[in-house]
Amino acid sequence: MWIFNYLIILCLIVHVFTSDIETLDINEEESFLKSPKYLSNDELGLFFEDQTKKFPTLAKVHNVGTSVNNNTIWALEISKNVGNRSIGVPMFKYVANMHGDETLGRQLLIYLSQYLLENYNVLERITTLVDSVDIFLMPSLNPDGFASSMEGHCDSLNDYVGRSNANGVDLNRDFPDQFKDKTYNEAMFLTRQPETLAIMAWIVNNPFVLSGNIHGGALVASYPYDDSNSGRDCCEESISPDDSIFKDLAATYADHHPIMHKGDGCDNEKFTNGITNGAKWYEVRGGMQDFNYVHSNCFEITFELSCCKYPNSSTLPLEWHNNKLSLISFIESIHLGVKGQVLDENLEGINHAEVIVEGNNKTIYTTERGEYWRLLHPGVYKIYARALGYTQSAPSTITVTKDKTELLNFHLTVSPPSKEVLHHQFHFGIPMLKDLHNT
Repeated sequence: MWIFNYLIILCLIVHVFTSDIETLDINEEESFLKSPKYLSNDELGLFFEDQTKKFPTLAKVHNVGTSVNNNTIWALEISKNVGNRSIGVPMFKYVANMHGDETLGRQLLIYLSQYLLENYNVLERITTLVDSVDIFLMPSLNPDGFASSMEGHCDSLNDYVGRSNANGVDLNRDFPDQFKDKTYNEAMFLTRQPETLAIMAWIVNNPFVLSGNIHGGALVASYPYDDSNSGRDCCEESISPDDSIFKDLAATYADHHPIMHKGDGCDNEKFTNGITNGAKWYEVRGGMQDFNYVHSNCFEITFELSCCKYPNSSTLPLEWHNNKLSLISFIESIHLGVKGQVLDENLEGINHAEVIVEGNNKTIYTTERGEYWRLLHPGVYKIYARALGYTQSAPSTITVTKDKTELLNFHLTVSPPSKEVLHHQFHFGIPMLKDLHNT
Protein backbone atom coordinates (compact mmCIF):
# COMPACT_ATOMS: atom_id res chain seq x y z
CA MET A 1 0.00 0.00 0.00
CA TRP A 2 2.80 2.37 0.86
CA ILE A 3 4.34 1.75 -2.56
CA PHE A 4 1.06 2.73 -4.20
CA ASN A 5 0.85 5.92 -2.15
CA TYR A 6 4.50 6.70 -2.91
CA LEU A 7 3.88 6.34 -6.65
CA ILE A 8 0.86 8.65 -6.46
CA ILE A 9 2.90 11.28 -4.64
CA LEU A 10 5.77 10.86 -7.10
CA CYS A 11 3.39 11.33 -10.05
CA LEU A 12 1.98 14.48 -8.46
CA ILE A 13 5.48 15.88 -7.95
CA VAL A 14 6.44 15.12 -11.54
CA HIS A 15 3.18 16.67 -12.78
CA VAL A 16 3.71 19.88 -10.80
CA PHE A 17 7.34 20.09 -11.87
CA THR A 18 6.65 19.51 -15.55
CA SER A 19 3.61 21.80 -15.52
CA ASP A 20 5.77 24.60 -14.18
CA ILE A 21 8.39 24.03 -16.86
CA GLU A 22 5.78 23.84 -19.60
CA THR A 23 5.06 27.56 -19.37
CA LEU A 24 8.51 28.19 -20.85
CA ASP A 25 10.65 25.13 -21.45
CA ILE A 26 8.86 22.36 -23.31
CA ASN A 27 10.10 22.13 -26.92
CA GLU A 28 12.32 25.15 -26.47
CA GLU A 29 15.29 25.75 -28.73
CA GLU A 30 18.57 26.24 -26.87
CA SER A 31 21.16 24.76 -29.18
CA PHE A 32 22.98 28.09 -29.01
CA LEU A 33 24.36 27.00 -25.61
CA LYS A 34 26.73 24.53 -27.27
CA SER A 35 30.38 25.65 -27.29
CA PRO A 36 29.85 28.71 -25.07
CA LYS A 37 32.12 31.71 -25.63
CA TYR A 38 32.13 35.49 -25.35
CA LEU A 39 31.77 37.36 -28.63
CA SER A 40 34.05 40.26 -29.50
CA ASN A 41 32.42 43.52 -30.59
CA ASP A 42 33.08 42.77 -34.26
CA GLU A 43 31.62 39.29 -33.81
CA LEU A 44 28.63 40.82 -32.06
CA GLY A 45 27.92 43.13 -34.99
CA LEU A 46 28.16 40.26 -37.47
CA PHE A 47 25.98 38.08 -35.26
CA PHE A 48 23.24 40.71 -35.09
CA GLU A 49 23.39 41.19 -38.85
CA ASP A 50 22.97 37.43 -39.27
CA GLN A 51 19.98 37.49 -36.95
CA THR A 52 18.27 40.15 -39.06
CA LYS A 53 18.85 38.08 -42.21
CA LYS A 54 17.54 34.93 -40.55
CA PHE A 55 14.53 36.68 -38.97
CA PRO A 56 13.90 39.73 -41.19
CA THR A 57 10.34 40.29 -39.94
CA LEU A 58 11.30 40.05 -36.25
CA ALA A 59 14.78 41.54 -35.85
CA LYS A 60 16.46 44.83 -36.74
CA VAL A 61 19.96 45.96 -35.79
CA HIS A 62 20.59 49.52 -34.56
CA ASN A 63 23.80 51.53 -34.34
CA VAL A 64 23.20 53.60 -31.20
CA GLY A 65 26.58 55.35 -31.25
CA THR A 66 30.34 54.83 -31.11
CA SER A 67 32.85 54.47 -28.31
CA VAL A 68 36.04 56.42 -27.67
CA ASN A 69 37.92 53.90 -29.82
CA ASN A 70 35.27 54.10 -32.54
CA ASN A 71 33.68 50.74 -31.75
CA THR A 72 29.98 50.54 -32.57
CA ILE A 73 27.45 50.35 -29.75
CA TRP A 74 25.00 47.79 -31.09
CA ALA A 75 21.38 47.15 -30.15
CA LEU A 76 19.04 44.53 -31.55
CA GLU A 77 15.32 45.26 -31.79
CA ILE A 78 12.96 42.27 -31.59
CA SER A 79 9.27 42.75 -32.28
CA LYS A 80 6.38 41.37 -34.29
CA ASN A 81 6.28 44.60 -36.30
CA VAL A 82 9.97 45.36 -36.12
CA GLY A 83 10.77 48.89 -37.22
CA ASN A 84 7.06 49.76 -37.35
CA ARG A 85 5.75 49.74 -33.77
CA SER A 86 1.97 49.40 -33.49
CA ILE A 87 0.07 51.96 -31.40
CA GLY A 88 -0.04 50.93 -27.77
CA VAL A 89 2.88 48.50 -27.92
CA PRO A 90 5.40 49.49 -25.22
CA MET A 91 9.17 49.72 -25.71
CA PHE A 92 11.54 47.79 -23.44
CA LYS A 93 15.35 47.74 -23.23
CA TYR A 94 18.10 45.76 -21.57
CA VAL A 95 21.55 47.37 -21.38
CA ALA A 96 24.60 45.41 -20.24
CA ASN A 97 28.37 45.72 -19.91
CA MET A 98 28.52 49.46 -19.18
CA HIS A 99 31.37 48.39 -16.93
CA GLY A 100 33.44 46.56 -19.51
CA ASP A 101 34.79 43.94 -17.12
CA GLU A 102 31.28 42.92 -15.98
CA THR A 103 30.58 40.57 -18.82
CA LEU A 104 27.88 38.05 -17.90
CA GLY A 105 24.99 40.30 -18.94
CA ARG A 106 26.66 40.90 -22.29
CA GLN A 107 26.48 37.23 -23.25
CA LEU A 108 23.10 36.65 -21.58
CA LEU A 109 21.53 39.30 -23.83
CA ILE A 110 23.01 37.58 -26.87
CA TYR A 111 21.47 34.32 -25.66
CA LEU A 112 18.19 36.09 -24.95
CA SER A 113 18.04 37.40 -28.51
CA GLN A 114 18.54 33.88 -29.84
CA TYR A 115 16.00 32.43 -27.44
CA LEU A 116 13.29 34.95 -28.34
CA LEU A 117 13.81 34.66 -32.08
CA GLU A 118 14.26 30.91 -32.32
CA ASN A 119 11.31 30.14 -30.03
CA TYR A 120 8.90 32.57 -31.66
CA ASN A 121 5.90 30.56 -32.90
CA VAL A 122 7.31 27.61 -30.94
CA LEU A 123 6.58 28.61 -27.35
CA GLU A 124 3.28 30.40 -26.75
CA ARG A 125 4.70 32.52 -23.95
CA ILE A 126 7.56 33.80 -26.10
CA THR A 127 5.28 34.46 -29.06
CA THR A 128 2.93 36.47 -26.87
CA LEU A 129 5.85 38.44 -25.45
CA VAL A 130 7.35 39.36 -28.82
CA ASP A 131 3.89 40.19 -30.19
CA SER A 132 3.14 42.59 -27.32
CA VAL A 133 6.46 44.32 -26.58
CA ASP A 134 9.05 46.14 -28.73
CA ILE A 135 12.24 44.72 -27.18
CA PHE A 136 15.71 46.29 -27.51
CA LEU A 137 18.83 44.44 -26.38
CA MET A 138 22.16 46.27 -26.00
CA PRO A 139 24.81 43.72 -24.95
CA SER A 140 27.58 46.28 -24.48
CA LEU A 141 27.55 50.00 -23.75
CA ASN A 142 31.32 49.85 -23.16
CA PRO A 143 32.94 47.79 -25.95
CA ASP A 144 36.36 49.40 -25.36
CA GLY A 145 36.33 48.36 -21.71
CA PHE A 146 35.31 44.84 -22.61
CA ALA A 147 38.21 44.57 -25.08
CA SER A 148 40.62 45.52 -22.26
CA SER A 149 39.25 43.02 -19.74
CA MET A 150 40.44 39.50 -18.99
CA GLU A 151 38.26 36.42 -18.81
CA GLY A 152 38.36 34.64 -15.47
CA HIS A 153 39.16 37.75 -13.43
CA CYS A 154 36.50 38.12 -10.79
CA ASP A 155 37.70 41.54 -9.65
CA SER A 156 38.63 44.65 -11.61
CA LEU A 157 42.19 44.96 -12.91
CA ASN A 158 44.62 47.57 -11.60
CA ASP A 159 43.47 51.16 -12.17
CA TYR A 160 40.05 49.75 -13.09
CA VAL A 161 41.22 48.97 -16.61
CA GLY A 162 38.25 47.42 -18.38
CA ARG A 163 35.68 48.70 -15.92
CA SER A 164 36.05 52.24 -17.28
CA ASN A 165 35.93 53.31 -20.90
CA ALA A 166 39.03 54.02 -22.98
CA ASN A 167 39.32 57.48 -21.39
CA GLY A 168 39.38 55.96 -17.91
CA VAL A 169 35.87 57.21 -17.06
CA ASP A 170 33.32 55.14 -15.14
CA LEU A 171 30.26 55.43 -17.36
CA ASN A 172 27.91 54.79 -14.46
CA ARG A 173 29.12 58.00 -12.80
CA ASP A 174 29.00 60.10 -15.98
CA PHE A 175 25.29 61.01 -16.25
CA PRO A 176 23.74 64.26 -15.03
CA ASP A 177 22.92 63.95 -11.35
CA GLN A 178 19.49 65.06 -10.18
CA PHE A 179 20.80 66.62 -6.98
CA LYS A 180 24.04 68.09 -8.31
CA ASP A 181 23.28 69.11 -11.90
CA LYS A 182 20.18 71.26 -11.59
CA THR A 183 20.87 73.57 -14.55
CA TYR A 184 21.34 72.18 -18.03
CA ASN A 185 23.53 73.88 -20.61
CA GLU A 186 25.45 72.87 -23.69
CA ALA A 187 28.85 72.95 -21.99
CA MET A 188 27.76 70.37 -19.45
CA PHE A 189 26.73 67.88 -22.12
CA LEU A 190 29.85 68.38 -24.21
CA THR A 191 31.92 67.07 -21.29
CA ARG A 192 30.16 63.69 -21.28
CA GLN A 193 31.80 60.60 -22.72
CA PRO A 194 30.66 59.53 -26.20
CA GLU A 195 29.12 56.33 -24.84
CA THR A 196 27.18 58.27 -22.21
CA LEU A 197 25.98 60.87 -24.69
CA ALA A 198 24.89 58.19 -27.15
CA ILE A 199 22.70 56.35 -24.68
CA MET A 200 21.36 59.57 -23.13
CA ALA A 201 20.10 60.56 -26.58
CA TRP A 202 18.69 57.06 -27.10
CA ILE A 203 16.83 57.25 -23.79
CA VAL A 204 15.26 60.70 -24.15
CA ASN A 205 14.40 60.36 -27.84
CA ASN A 206 12.56 57.03 -27.56
CA PRO A 207 9.49 56.24 -25.43
CA PHE A 208 10.99 53.40 -23.42
CA VAL A 209 8.75 52.26 -20.58
CA LEU A 210 10.89 49.75 -18.68
CA SER A 211 14.60 48.91 -18.61
CA GLY A 212 17.09 46.58 -16.99
CA ASN A 213 20.72 47.62 -16.49
CA ILE A 214 22.84 44.48 -16.06
CA HIS A 215 26.02 44.46 -13.98
CA GLY A 216 28.27 41.97 -12.17
CA GLY A 217 30.29 41.71 -8.99
CA ALA A 218 27.25 41.25 -6.71
CA LEU A 219 23.95 39.38 -6.61
CA VAL A 220 20.98 41.69 -6.08
CA ALA A 221 18.28 43.71 -7.83
CA SER A 222 18.71 47.42 -7.00
CA TYR A 223 16.04 50.07 -7.55
CA PRO A 224 16.00 53.93 -7.47
CA TYR A 225 17.09 56.17 -6.20
CA ASP A 226 20.81 55.45 -6.40
CA ASP A 227 21.78 58.80 -4.91
CA SER A 228 20.34 61.22 -2.39
CA ASN A 229 20.40 64.86 -1.40
CA SER A 230 22.18 63.96 1.83
CA GLY A 231 25.36 62.90 0.04
CA ARG A 232 25.92 59.96 2.38
CA ASP A 233 27.96 57.06 1.02
CA CYS A 234 25.45 54.41 2.00
CA CYS A 235 22.95 52.98 4.41
CA GLU A 236 20.13 55.50 3.97
CA GLU A 237 17.20 54.94 1.65
CA SER A 238 16.52 57.50 -1.06
CA ILE A 239 12.89 56.90 -1.96
CA SER A 240 11.40 57.79 -5.33
CA PRO A 241 7.72 58.67 -5.89
CA ASP A 242 7.27 55.18 -7.36
CA ASP A 243 8.95 53.18 -4.61
CA SER A 244 6.18 50.54 -4.47
CA ILE A 245 6.26 49.61 -8.15
CA PHE A 246 10.06 49.71 -8.18
CA LYS A 247 10.08 47.14 -5.39
CA ASP A 248 7.62 45.01 -7.36
CA LEU A 249 9.80 45.18 -10.47
CA ALA A 250 13.00 44.33 -8.60
CA ALA A 251 11.26 41.44 -6.85
CA THR A 252 10.01 40.08 -10.18
CA TYR A 253 13.58 39.44 -11.25
CA ALA A 254 14.86 38.25 -7.87
CA ASP A 255 11.90 35.94 -7.21
CA HIS A 256 12.46 34.06 -10.47
CA HIS A 257 16.19 33.65 -9.87
CA PRO A 258 17.09 30.43 -8.00
CA ILE A 259 19.71 32.17 -5.84
CA MET A 260 19.09 35.91 -5.82
CA HIS A 261 15.76 35.75 -3.98
CA LYS A 262 17.44 34.11 -0.98
CA GLY A 263 19.16 37.41 -0.20
CA ASP A 264 22.68 36.05 0.18
CA GLY A 265 24.86 38.41 -1.81
CA CYS A 266 28.62 38.39 -2.20
CA ASP A 267 31.25 39.08 0.46
CA ASN A 268 28.74 38.35 3.24
CA GLU A 269 26.26 40.96 2.00
CA LYS A 270 22.62 40.37 2.93
CA PHE A 271 19.64 41.72 0.99
CA THR A 272 16.08 41.06 2.09
CA ASN A 273 14.48 38.93 -0.63
CA GLY A 274 17.37 39.79 -2.94
CA ILE A 275 16.43 43.44 -3.56
CA THR A 276 17.66 46.79 -2.24
CA ASN A 277 17.20 50.51 -2.57
CA GLY A 278 20.28 51.70 -4.45
CA ALA A 279 21.32 54.50 -2.09
CA LYS A 280 20.82 52.28 0.95
CA TRP A 281 23.32 49.82 -0.49
CA TYR A 282 25.81 52.46 -1.63
CA GLU A 283 25.32 55.84 -3.21
CA VAL A 284 25.94 56.30 -6.93
CA ARG A 285 26.02 59.86 -8.24
CA GLY A 286 25.63 60.32 -11.96
CA GLY A 287 24.21 56.85 -12.59
CA MET A 288 22.17 55.69 -15.57
CA GLN A 289 19.36 54.18 -13.50
CA ASP A 290 18.30 57.49 -11.95
CA PHE A 291 18.84 59.34 -15.23
CA ASN A 292 16.23 57.13 -16.92
CA TYR A 293 13.64 57.82 -14.25
CA VAL A 294 14.27 61.55 -13.79
CA HIS A 295 14.68 62.54 -17.44
CA SER A 296 12.37 60.19 -19.31
CA ASN A 297 9.30 57.99 -18.89
CA CYS A 298 11.51 54.93 -18.43
CA PHE A 299 11.69 53.00 -15.14
CA GLU A 300 15.01 51.18 -14.79
CA ILE A 301 16.21 48.51 -12.36
CA THR A 302 19.87 47.51 -11.93
CA PHE A 303 20.59 43.77 -11.82
CA GLU A 304 23.84 42.48 -10.37
CA LEU A 305 24.04 38.90 -11.62
CA SER A 306 27.27 37.29 -10.43
CA CYS A 307 29.89 37.58 -7.72
CA CYS A 308 32.56 37.11 -10.39
CA LYS A 309 32.72 40.04 -12.79
CA TYR A 310 34.16 38.13 -15.76
CA PRO A 311 33.28 34.45 -15.22
CA ASN A 312 34.79 31.77 -17.41
CA SER A 313 32.78 31.09 -20.55
CA SER A 314 32.24 27.49 -19.45
CA THR A 315 29.79 28.79 -16.81
CA LEU A 316 27.60 30.65 -19.32
CA PRO A 317 25.02 27.86 -19.91
CA LEU A 318 24.44 27.53 -16.16
CA GLU A 319 24.11 31.28 -15.75
CA TRP A 320 21.68 31.39 -18.65
CA HIS A 321 19.45 28.85 -16.94
CA ASN A 322 19.72 30.78 -13.65
CA ASN A 323 18.59 34.01 -15.31
CA LYS A 324 16.37 32.96 -18.23
CA LEU A 325 13.05 33.06 -16.41
CA SER A 326 13.97 36.30 -14.62
CA LEU A 327 14.95 38.02 -17.86
CA ILE A 328 11.69 37.05 -19.52
CA SER A 329 9.44 37.71 -16.51
CA PHE A 330 10.91 41.18 -16.07
CA ILE A 331 10.08 42.10 -19.66
CA GLU A 332 6.52 40.89 -19.08
CA SER A 333 6.27 43.32 -16.15
CA ILE A 334 5.99 46.13 -18.66
CA HIS A 335 2.27 45.38 -18.79
CA LEU A 336 1.66 46.36 -15.16
CA GLY A 337 -0.41 49.50 -14.55
CA VAL A 338 -2.34 51.69 -16.98
CA LYS A 339 -1.94 52.57 -20.64
CA GLY A 340 -3.89 54.47 -23.26
CA GLN A 341 -3.92 57.60 -25.39
CA VAL A 342 -4.55 61.29 -24.86
CA LEU A 343 -6.72 62.41 -27.78
CA ASP A 344 -8.09 65.69 -29.10
CA GLU A 345 -11.62 66.36 -30.36
CA ASN A 346 -10.75 64.80 -33.71
CA LEU A 347 -9.46 61.65 -32.00
CA GLU A 348 -5.90 62.54 -32.96
CA GLY A 349 -3.16 61.80 -30.46
CA ILE A 350 -1.77 64.79 -28.52
CA ASN A 351 2.01 64.87 -28.37
CA HIS A 352 3.76 65.57 -25.07
CA ALA A 353 0.60 65.67 -22.99
CA GLU A 354 1.06 65.04 -19.28
CA VAL A 355 -0.48 62.03 -17.54
CA ILE A 356 -0.54 62.58 -13.79
CA VAL A 357 -1.39 60.29 -10.88
CA GLU A 358 -2.81 62.25 -7.96
CA GLY A 359 -0.43 62.15 -5.00
CA ASN A 360 2.56 61.19 -7.16
CA ASN A 361 4.82 63.89 -8.60
CA LYS A 362 6.32 61.72 -11.36
CA THR A 363 4.76 62.92 -14.62
CA ILE A 364 4.52 60.69 -17.68
CA TYR A 365 4.50 62.31 -21.13
CA THR A 366 2.75 61.06 -24.25
CA THR A 367 4.39 60.07 -27.52
CA GLU A 368 3.82 61.82 -30.85
CA ARG A 369 0.80 59.56 -31.28
CA GLY A 370 -0.62 60.45 -27.88
CA GLU A 371 0.33 57.11 -26.29
CA TYR A 372 1.29 56.66 -22.67
CA TRP A 373 2.15 53.81 -20.32
CA ARG A 374 2.05 54.32 -16.55
CA LEU A 375 3.61 51.55 -14.45
CA LEU A 376 1.80 51.28 -11.11
CA HIS A 377 1.66 49.06 -8.04
CA PRO A 378 -1.75 47.36 -7.59
CA GLY A 379 -4.23 49.75 -5.98
CA VAL A 380 -6.86 52.42 -6.67
CA TYR A 381 -5.69 55.64 -8.35
CA LYS A 382 -7.05 58.92 -9.65
CA ILE A 383 -5.39 59.88 -12.93
CA TYR A 384 -5.85 62.90 -15.18
CA ALA A 385 -4.29 64.36 -18.31
CA ARG A 386 -3.43 67.86 -19.46
CA ALA A 387 -1.62 69.48 -22.36
CA LEU A 388 -0.63 72.91 -23.60
CA GLY A 389 -3.65 74.52 -25.28
CA TYR A 390 -6.19 72.05 -23.92
CA THR A 391 -8.55 71.90 -20.97
CA GLN A 392 -7.36 69.54 -18.24
CA SER A 393 -9.38 66.33 -17.98
CA ALA A 394 -11.36 65.38 -14.92
CA PRO A 395 -9.64 62.73 -12.74
CA SER A 396 -10.58 59.15 -13.58
CA THR A 397 -10.62 56.57 -10.80
CA ILE A 398 -9.12 53.26 -11.84
CA THR A 399 -8.23 50.03 -10.07
CA VAL A 400 -4.88 48.50 -11.00
CA THR A 401 -4.33 44.77 -10.52
CA LYS A 402 -1.22 42.63 -10.94
CA ASP A 403 -2.77 40.52 -13.69
CA LYS A 404 -3.35 42.90 -16.60
CA THR A 405 -2.92 46.36 -18.07
CA GLU A 406 -5.84 48.72 -17.52
CA LEU A 407 -6.84 50.78 -20.56
CA LEU A 408 -7.62 54.45 -19.92
CA ASN A 409 -7.97 57.02 -22.71
CA PHE A 410 -8.35 60.77 -22.17
CA HIS A 411 -10.21 63.19 -24.46
CA LEU A 412 -9.17 66.86 -24.20
CA THR A 413 -10.81 69.94 -25.67
CA VAL A 414 -9.01 73.03 -26.93
CA SER A 415 -8.50 75.96 -24.53
CA PRO A 416 -6.02 78.82 -24.03
CA PRO A 417 -2.50 77.74 -23.00
CA SER A 418 -1.81 77.11 -19.33
CA LYS A 419 1.31 78.67 -17.81
CA GLU A 420 1.68 75.72 -15.46
CA VAL A 421 1.66 73.22 -18.30
CA LEU A 422 4.08 75.40 -20.27
CA HIS A 423 6.46 75.23 -17.32
CA HIS A 424 6.37 71.44 -17.38
CA GLN A 425 6.77 71.36 -21.14
CA PHE A 426 9.87 73.52 -21.01
CA HIS A 427 11.58 71.53 -18.28
CA PHE A 428 10.85 68.05 -19.54
CA GLY A 429 13.82 66.14 -20.88
CA ILE A 430 16.88 67.66 -22.45
CA PRO A 431 15.93 69.36 -25.73
CA MET A 432 19.52 69.97 -26.84
CA LEU A 433 20.61 66.36 -26.46
CA LYS A 434 19.63 65.12 -29.91
CA ASP A 435 21.55 67.92 -31.63
CA LEU A 436 24.65 67.34 -29.52
CA HIS A 437 24.54 63.62 -30.23
CA ASN A 438 24.53 64.26 -33.97
CA THR A 439 27.46 66.69 -34.04
